[in-house]
Amino acid sequence: MMKYFIALLLGALLGAAIFAIGLIHNPFNVDSGLSPLSVSDSEVIALSFSGVPSEAIVFTNDGDSHVKPFPEKVQQLWEAPIRLSSVTATVVYDARGQAAGLGIKFSSRSERTRLLQGDAIVDSAWYIYLPDRGSLFVEQSENHWGYLRDVVFPAYRSSANSWKGAWLGDLTVGPGALHTAAVTGGAGSLRGLKMEAVESLSVRAYSFDSGPVAAEGRLLIELPWTSEGLEGESSSE
Repeated sequence: MMKYFIALLLGALLGAAIFAIGLIHNPFNVDSGLSPLSVSDSEVIALSFSGVPSEAIVFTNDGDSHVKPFPEKVQQLWEAPIRLSSVTATVVYDARGQAAGLGIKFSSRSERTRLLQGDAIVDSAWYIYLPDRGSLFVEQSENHWGYLRDVVFPAYRSSANSWKGAWLGDLTVGPGALHTAAVTGGAGSLRGLKMEAVESLSVRAYSFDSGPVAAEGRLLIELPWTSEGLEGESSSE
């Protein structure tokens, strides 16, 4: 009887290992490639921000994740409707590395997540205030599968519970047909403009115990050609 139990146990373990390997290395789960905004001829606003929660002004989630809220006593999102969400408030920087404004991001795990298809979907929205230009809203869906596969899982598998390397990837996968986010200008010279954006993430170190250790996010926002106000502003710079 014991030998059948051992055979069953070994079979289950082998099956789980094969499933995990197939999930991580599924050849049908491919990255989307280069963002269309990276080769755009239009004017682009480039904003960067720290991807490390402890370097934000405020970061909070349900409090049970291995990525802990910051600062320590910030209100946590433990209520049932929002416990799969996170909120970040952070300084955003321009292409010269100068502080450009404030960004507040709301993120929530999506019901459209299908790990077997390589879809680890997060729905998010940014409110960004740029004192010199105005404000804008960014609505997007993100796919974190590549990040989980190449950074988080190796950190979990490591005996040191950490990962170091160089990972760069676009997160935005919609709602635009070309995997771009939908952007609406709210105030200032951006008021009423309809734009597109792509958010990317660069990671150099990750701890499974505390989350990103060295990481930087970037938003590329493409401005429309037909904005007279922005054309005048660009010609005067």
